Amino acid sequence: MREYSTPQQVTIPDVGNLTDDVVTNGVEHPETVVFARRSGDSWVDVTAAAFLDEVRAVAKGLIAAGVEAGDRVALLSRTRYEWTLFDYAIWFAGAATVPIYETSSAEQIEWILSDSGTRAVIAETPEHTGRLKAIRDRLPEVHHVWSIDDNAVAVLTTLGSEISDEDLEARRTANGPDALATLIYTSGTTGRPKGCMLTHGNFMFELGVAVDELDKLFTGDEASTLLFLPLAHVFARIIQVGCVKARVRMGHSADIKNLLDDFAAFKPTFILAVPRVFEKVFNTASQRAAADGKGRIFNRAAEVAMAYSRGLETGKVGLAVKAQHSVFDKLVYAKLRTALGGRCEYAVSGGAPLGDRLGHFYRGIGVNVLEGYGLTETTAALTVNLPDAQKVGTVGRPIQGTGVRVADDGELLFRGGQVFAGYWNNEAATAEAKDADGWFHTGDVGEIDEEGFVRITGRKKEILVTAGGKNVAPAVLEDRLRSHLLIDQCVVVGDGRPFIGALITLDRETVPGWAESNGKPTDIAKLLDDPDLYAAVEGAVEDANKAVSKAESIRKFVILGDEWTEEGGQLTPSLKLKRNVVMRENVDEVEALYSR
Repeated sequence: MREYSTPQQVTIPDVGNLTDDVVTNGVEHPETVVFARRSGDSWVDVTAAAFLDEVRAVAKGLIAAGVEAGDRVALLSRTRYEWTLFDYAIWFAGAATVPIYETSSAEQIEWILSDSGTRAVIAETPEHTGRLKAIRDRLPEVHHVWSIDDNAVAVLTTLGSEISDEDLEARRTANGPDALATLIYTSGTTGRPKGCMLTHGNFMFELGVAVDELDKLFTGDEASTLLFLPLAHVFARIIQVGCVKARVRMGHSADIKNLLDDFAAFKPTFILAVPRVFEKVFNTASQRAAADGKGRIFNRAAEVAMAYSRGLETGKVGLAVKAQHSVFDKLVYAKLRTALGGRCEYAVSGGAPLGDRLGHFYRGIGVNVLEGYGLTETTAALTVNLPDAQKVGTVGRPIQGTGVRVADDGELLFRGGQVFAGYWNNEAATAEAKDADGWFHTGDVGEIDEEGFVRITGRKKEILVTAGGKNVAPAVLEDRLRSHLLIDQCVVVGDGRPFIGALITLDRETVPGWAESNGKPTDIAKLLDDPDLYAAVEGAVEDANKAVSKAESIRKFVILGDEWTEEGGQLTPSLKLKRNVVMRENVDEVEALYSR
């Protein structure tokens, strides 16, 4: 199929803005708990009325400080309650939010603040304000810097005490759907980040549709989620806005190391994560089972979970699979669900392909992972699998009011109310991304099946062409390899080469456990030449090769001692691999693959 669209059945308001949800909640549902704030080892509920009061107070402070309607205000912070508070306060003041990843370097921060013309910055910690001080003299437009850890909420609340409710309401209601809500800078796997202009209307369209279609996640008195992805990323941001709109109890967690403890305490009914998180949970559980001498049981339980899920998809679950699934549900699956808090029925995955294997595994254990697809430029979701309309391995159908088209070269084009207004101060890039008919060129290659489900097969710019003229999409192989217990990251190479090869890095969390159980040294540097480790990775490569033709398969690979991280510059804050950086840093290793 070359084109598919989903009819729009939900009416999207043509007036108002995102702040209306906070006012409606606070006035019409004042006692409803909409947030839970961490306080020491416990969580303290925040009602809709209390949140409205706090947002109004901070917004008044921003106005008193001189923030004008249409100004840009930057947020440099980890995911925490105050992030959401300031986001809505900025909107109440009629301004637009410029999110900045808290891991960003001084150089990256300077570019974003300078390019966006930001007037004020809310930073989280003294370390963040220190980065700002180093570049402040080169940012004449930045008039204010407040620190969350240095009582920014209280300072602004006091500062705004003389601003009247009437003045605030006039500022809040001045913006309509076409007004700029946020300027999100792309992570930048290549080149300078570009500022994506997302309007209030983009969010209103996206959430008006998504909350309706994902009603099983967003409805019910007990609905809740624990947000732990960076709110600087549009994926987390859209869930934040959706939870406020639907009055879903939401908590924030920035400490990934204590995430399982937070799940246990918060007990979310749904979560959202990138595929790497789901891979880590699976691999950690597999390793622990092996260390306890129950590796075979876990492996069999995983196979049964996948078979059970595949049976659900076809409508035919065999009696033997049902029986085994019932046994493993008590022995294995229940423990995995408990690790997610015990009440989690759904998860939303985005940012990269999840893969059939993990999708079937999680659905088989009772946690249905709904994979979707979207970009910063599209206010997150363009497509999503729904609880009642799901095909594991795809990213779902277009959401209501959205159309998808496959171009002649295989690129996916989309059109809908969530597609951004354009790139800030960059008309040339906007014209390249959006054609005259409003179709957004995603840069991703994919296909549409006969029922309208979309499958992503690779990046247009990352398609490798071997010396023999074979086109190879590296994502297929890379996704399979990353799902292996011992593998952290990989890059498939072979553009202009006689065959396909791969660079592979080891998982620092799981390799030591494997080494210990196999009587090996746990130091990764000492394992690089270990024949058993090589054989295990070779098995993973052989398994990945099953997904492609012989001409596309990996013929040679090298295991590197390096670790590719965000801090090292090889990963974006949303954990996407910067292929150009990895290739530049590993020129000799790639050459060695083809000279041996």
